[in-house]
Amino acid sequence: MKFNEVFYFYTMKIEDLHSLYIQHGLVDTDTRNIRLNTVFFALKGANFNGNKFAEEALSKGAKYAIVDEIKYKTSDNIILVENVLKSLQELASYHRKYLKIPIIALTGSNGKTTTKELINVVLSSKYKTIATVGNLNNHIGVPLTLLSMDSSTEIGIVEMGANHLNEISFLSKIVSPDYGYVTNFGSAHLEGFGSIEGVIKGKSELYDFIEENNRKAFINTEDKIQVEKTKGIQTICFNDSIKFIESNPFVKLSFYNEEITSKLIGSYNFANISAAITIGNYFKVTKEEIKNVIENYIPSNNRSEIIETNNNKIILDAYNANPTSIKAALNSFVEYKTDHKTIILGDMFELGEFSSIEHQKVVDFVSSANFDSVFFVGSNFSETISNHLKFKTLAALEKYLLNEPIKNSTILIKGSRGVALEKIVPYC
Repeated sequence: MKFNEVFYFYTMKIEDLHSLYIQHGLVDTDTRNIRLNTVFFALKGANFNGNKFAEEALSKGAKYAIVDEIKYKTSDNIILVENVLKSLQELASYHRKYLKIPIIALTGSNGKTTTKELINVVLSSKYKTIATVGNLNNHIGVPLTLLSMDSSTEIGIVEMGANHLNEISFLSKIVSPDYGYVTNFGSAHLEGFGSIEGVIKGKSELYDFIEENNRKAFINTEDKIQVEKTKGIQTICFNDSIKFIESNPFVKLSFYNEEITSKLIGSYNFANISAAITIGNYFKVTKEEIKNVIENYIPSNNRSEIIETNNNKIILDAYNANPTSIKAALNSFVEYKTDHKTIILGDMFELGEFSSIEHQKVVDFVSSANFDSVFFVGSNFSETISNHLKFKTLAALEKYLLNEPIKNSTILIKGSRGVALEKIVPYC
């Protein structure tokens, strides 16, 4: 290839790349799931080089492949750029401006995905919405979410995750949200943020973008940190007609004196539902439709699921865990009215130097709560001081339960994703 040809490909304008993408509006990053006429972005990772799969992507139906190593540019449909990831992010940012639609961005320590799903079901009852799929909320997932939107999309809902400072700031610049919402500020990702103060600073980067660009923030006035951090920002407060009734185990509330019974467990989900109601009301979704979709929303993916087995009732909340979310789940479980309560708790990850302290705090709380049966799983909980049963591995707990099964109990199961506590369900 001649030098001037290389120079052309390196300097391809983002609007030209957007013109290629917009022909079909599809972007893929995995050759195992290539769609016809998509644009394949050959991303790199610690253990893989997507450039190597450019030709395979074309053979499977991709229209173009984007690479950043010249030796892999073997055809006209393989486009060479300086950095594939940066090009993906710049394309997403350009496309967001091209769409000219309202976008709601949300972040927070706990409840992001549940809140995002609730906002989506409420708004989609009136609008054509696109929301983050699952928890694809990082520097790759956020651009892919934006690039899944097209000219028919009326409102975008983007979840943004972070475990270090400056990540939310970076993602906010890509998303350029018109509205922002921070679910809460808790003890999550302490290893990366360094402290709870670091968490607050990191999540508040969304507020910084909102203020700098004269956008609006939805806030829960019961959260004093939200109130403090949004001073000087245009805010939309939670609707004051939303009232908590009970959680036993499902959250029941009223909205304009209309009773709503959700299928979400735990009083901590009241704020998540309230956010969706407030945002739906702001975008003029009728209260009747809001009630309908909230009552029919069923959580999945190991988030607040109720499972009935032959022997027990299980509250499965094993998607993730940190000190704040575990405390909220336990407090709610204490209030739950049932005869026999069992808890199975798995290790919390990404706590760094705070790990031993935070795990011991959980153990101490559990010891004071008088649950009928308690099981801890993981190396971190195994090192705590307690009289409860502790198992270093999930396999060890499984073996125990085969010989000593739990019967006639309501069981709360919660732990970090890496523990995979959902695997214990067949043994309960």
